[in-house]
Amino acid sequence: FSSDLNAPKSATLSAASCWSCHAPTNAAAFCPACGKIQSLPVNADYFTYFALPRKLWVGMDSLEQQFLQLSWKLHPDNFVNRSEREKDISLQRSSRLNDAYRILRDPVARVEYLLELEGMRKEGEHKQQAPPELLEEVFELNESLDELREARSAGANLDSLSARLRAAEKNFAEKLHAVDGELKTAAQQWDAALDADASEADREAVLQRLNELLNRRSYIRNLVAGVEKELTGATS
Repeated sequence: FSSDLNAPKSATLSAASCWSCHAPTNAAAFCPACGKIQSLPVNADYFTYFALPRKLWVGMDSLEQQFLQLSWKLHPDNFVNRSEREKDISLQRSSRLNDAYRILRDPVARVEYLLELEGMRKEGEHKQQAPPELLEEVFELNESLDELREARSAGANLDSLSARLRAAEKNFAEKLHAVDGELKTAAQQWDAALDADASEADREAVLQRLNELLNRRSYIRNLVAGVEKELTGATS
């Protein structure tokens, strides 16, 4: 998922004044009048930190370039001879910048963060409920995993069971790839909805779809990881 870093912000940060000279800062990192570093605006999120709209298509080259420039300007080493307040602000901004870059450079984390901002998902929330269309396959997979564990405990030959689980792992890995494709499509729909100034109901429908896909992805990814763990134990 990638975009233009020069796109307008989706929300305007509240006006702010410099803590040192009281000149208007317009939420800039440094006061345009006296040059002092400024605290983060209360309503700043990771998108606005990079002057981005809340879109899911982000230009990686531009994001990295802006990150490096900001990292250099905000680095605490530049403030060792400044006041304690400026040192604290530098640490705060540098830490926040690293968090923002880590999230925005990852397509899946970016979707999850957007959903948190839009009130559709709590931080760290991952619903672990099997998608209805996968219930039968998940049931069969769990049966095979139980058989593998029992056979391992009994010291039986695991070749046949391992081969069956390898096939199941491949099947679910393909499903994970398909979900990633659906997630990309839904992300494009979200960006299109913002461009078209779509209604709240239409935007919410896309957010619901993104949330559903994230939950499905998380569930399938954990299934694949669980099978891989069991198979690794079977061959060790």
